[in-house]
Amino acid sequence: MNISVSPNVEVTEMNCGGSCSSIKDPNIPTYIQEQTNRHPCYSAGAHHKYARMHLPVAPNCNISCNYCNRKFDCVNESRPGVTSEVLNPEAALAKFKIVKEKIDNLSVVGIAGPGDALANWENTKKTIQLIKEDDPQVVFCLSTNGLMLPDYAGEIIDLGINHVTVTLNCLDPEIGAKIYKHVIHKGQKFEGMVGARVLLEKQLAGIARLTENGVLVKINIVMIKDINDSHIPEVVKKVKELGVFVTNIMPLIPAPGSAFEIYPQTSTKELNQMRDLCQLDLPQMRHCKQCRADAIGLLGEDRSQEFSSVTDNKKPPELNNQPQSKRYKIAVASKYGKLVDQHFGYASEFAIYEGDGRSFQLVENRQVGKYCAGVEECDTGKTRKDGIIEALRDCDAVLTMRIGYHAKERLIQKGILSVESCDTIENALVYAVENISQREIA
Repeated sequence: MNISVSPNVEVTEMNCGGSCSSIKDPNIPTYIQEQTNRHPCYSAGAHHKYARMHLPVAPNCNISCNYCNRKFDCVNESRPGVTSEVLNPEAALAKFKIVKEKIDNLSVVGIAGPGDALANWENTKKTIQLIKEDDPQVVFCLSTNGLMLPDYAGEIIDLGINHVTVTLNCLDPEIGAKIYKHVIHKGQKFEGMVGARVLLEKQLAGIARLTENGVLVKINIVMIKDINDSHIPEVVKKVKELGVFVTNIMPLIPAPGSAFEIYPQTSTKELNQMRDLCQLDLPQMRHCKQCRADAIGLLGEDRSQEFSSVTDNKKPPELNNQPQSKRYKIAVASKYGKLVDQHFGYASEFAIYEGDGRSFQLVENRQVGKYCAGVEECDTGKTRKDGIIEALRDCDAVLTMRIGYHAKERLIQKGILSVESCDTIENALVYAVENISQREIA
């Protein structure tokens, strides 16, 4: 049964720029619609109401993407492939029980790495089975590159997993050769166009198998300027033919240490123009936060550090050869004053800390206008944005959970370093000073 959204679909609360808030489709079984309306990644209306939990039980990956740099013991970045810990299935169950007790609106458990869910299938499957025994009502979803989908699609279906996300960046092996360094399939390593072709064939076959059996498939596409950006509408048209439910076009995050670390991050304006174009073929997810592999809570309000065994008892890192006489002033984007948990563009207030690199004091809370005043204005309003940067001119660094490429460039032009983190403010301030020191040495 192919259950892509039909022309008769009824979508309510269309207040999310093209993404659907709730689904009513005669082609989709009622129980799957109910699950979908509680799934923050599949329903825009759910991401303010329901929390999700990513369990990092899948450390291994079978492909090498040029935009990826996976880090297992990392609390200072917020992006896919990053986690503070890797869990075995039993530890994942124990953590799920703790989180469920403290987060009443937890509805979804996802497995999104930090490697690939299907490259670690035994861990993934056992985790799902254990949690299903504990809570049969929880909604499960998987995120995968799709290489092993034809092998495990049957088991995914038998486990009752109704939501699967597949990252599919292109249909042309020549383009794929620029995105993927290598592909390892059943012990064989394939590079270049050969590897890209192997991956693509498995992805398309696996997606078709899932949709034909009633699984709702979301396709993630990383938009990479001058590599696959002009090709994306073709990808969307193809996956529509395969019965895909929704596509999520995401900006490239130039991860440090990756082959694409010097590539520019796709701007919000370019991203939304592409989404608007592709919306003519398929619904577009517009509220994606490109979450960590251990994310917990509402989208955009990650609470993973509250439940991290790595950071609960973690002492601030020691600084090496740091002069004690030097003073630093650092602006911190924080919603509640405990964690670095806010995007630079959405912060209307910065907590200003001053200290010697080892101890800091909060000296003021500084009000500013939001750098990003809305989807349509994220890449406009130069005068307003320059004013916000100017308001932080006395700071050595800005500490934020995430910051866009253009804002980062504007800050650096004023001599202000931008540092991304999602740790406690105490630990993150020390981490920021380490970054400042490394920059000064360089």
